[in-house]
Amino acid sequence: MSDKVRVALYWCASCGGCEEAFVDLAEDLIKLAEKVEIVFWPVAIDMKKSDVEQLPDESIDVSFINGGIRLSEHEEMVKLLRRKSKVVVAFGSCAHLGGIPGLANLYSKDEILKYVYLEAPTVVNPEGTMPKEVVKVDGQELELPKVLRLVKALDQVIDVDYYIPGCAPPPDVVKKALDTLLSGKLPPKGSVLGASSRSLCDECDLNKTKPEKILLKDLKRVHQVKLDLSKCYLAQGVLCLGPVTRGGCGTLCIKGGMPCTGCFGPLDNVKDYGARALSYLASILDYDDEAQAEKVIEEYVADPAGWFYRYSLPKSLVRGRYQGSGGEAHG
Repeated sequence: MSDKVRVALYWCASCGGCEEAFVDLAEDLIKLAEKVEIVFWPVAIDMKKSDVEQLPDESIDVSFINGGIRLSEHEEMVKLLRRKSKVVVAFGSCAHLGGIPGLANLYSKDEILKYVYLEAPTVVNPEGTMPKEVVKVDGQELELPKVLRLVKALDQVIDVDYYIPGCAPPPDVVKKALDTLLSGKLPPKGSVLGASSRSLCDECDLNKTKPEKILLKDLKRVHQVKLDLSKCYLAQGVLCLGPVTRGGCGTLCIKGGMPCTGCFGPLDNVKDYGARALSYLASILDYDDEAQAEKVIEEYVADPAGWFYRYSLPKSLVRGRYQGSGGEAHG
């Protein structure tokens, strides 16, 4: 019997960046291979669902699952992996909070399918063919997974032990999280691994240039201003979500000349990231005229759901509230 840690990795509704995050470990991936045995990773190794089904329950030490739950196949596979695993980790923003795919919860399933297959500018579908869950071809019955009514975060479907944030998690965050998991000294269940418990501003080099109190008379989109990369972006009128976002990413976007968009998610004890971000914005706007404020916000924050719930809509109190673990959504 191998004394290596048995690991599974699975990809639900995501862009593939979280899979790349493991590859980005570079030489550390070789060191990791000395400590772990990968028993399931369908994106990289030819392994099937049946291979997992044959494993004894709780025989997998750690399963890393990324992506939101969009299809019946995702729901089925994560429930299977939960049963076969001692520890399940929600890896990346989509598994953690629902992610960018979760913005689809603003629309019905029918609206989404109609747009994707019939109405999008790049679609060429003169016969109006739509996907079917079951179709017969040459006497054989073929099936497609069912598209669920709503995108869900992983812990809305199964019990999750730990979270690794980020879109995608940076290599140093992944390494810290892996070191914690492989150390045998596990933190309390529900902990966010590899990240900070303080806001992004606390680790940002530009924080020292931020005024003690920011009051904005104007808002700008990042493409409307030439940012001074040596000064706080908020102080320059560009909305940056660093004050309400968990730190630990190394301020990669800030260093790249872009404001924080919130992919590391909320700080501890914040129930609704978007509401917290919106509250912060309201606290720094300095308008006496309500009409002027509404005009500026309408022009600048043209997509409030995309701004404040870009990564967290499925876990918000605004839309798609869930009862218990994996319950149907309402509202």
